Amino acid sequence: MPDTDPMRVTVLVNGRREEVRTERDTALLYVLRNHLGLKGTRFGCGLGLCGACLVLVDGRPAYSCDTPMWAVEDLEVTTVEGLSPPGRPHPVAQAIIDGQAAQCGYCISGVVIGAAGLLAANDDPSEDEVRAALDRNLCRCGAQNRIVRAVLAAASSLRAGRDGAGHDGAGHDSAGHDSAGHDSASRDVD
Repeated sequence: MPDTDPMRVTVLVNGRREEVRTERDTALLYVLRNHLGLKGTRFGCGLGLCGACLVLVDGRPAYSCDTPMWAVEDLEVTTVEGLSPPGRPHPVAQAIIDGQAAQCGYCISGVVIGAAGLLAANDDPSEDEVRAALDRNLCRCGAQNRIVRAVLAAASSLRAGRDGAGHDGAGHDSAGHDSAGHDSASRDVD
């Protein structure tokens, strides 16, 4: 009989090492929402089919509803809350807001995660590449076309920010933020 007693499990979430007491087979989604209070990651289908629960695991989108805790040990998990500093939306989230691309909003955190993963790997995707990357995200409101346009706008904005004036040679803008939007002055330097 397998051991199901709760144990201490350590996971790296949004750059912070977190220790929780749970079974090793507990879905990452439940730990994020119930133990760590990160409510941006949503429960949709519970089967890894709709994308509402997407998080980045070592930079790649993963369904947190069917990812057991043992599978993310020693890996970096990024939720929608961890994509950018508080009060400063990730460029994909900002483009969705600016383009009024969301309707009910339930799927949007997963969409933002999926799109952020795509743009981290390819900052100049075609419309077909965006559609393929977001194919795992179910939007029941029918906002897919607006969402795709918003992701393409975010990609353009990220490229312009990277290539445009106001950046020093080290990838920091004139406000002291790196290309991920983090304040470079507040980071520990090794």
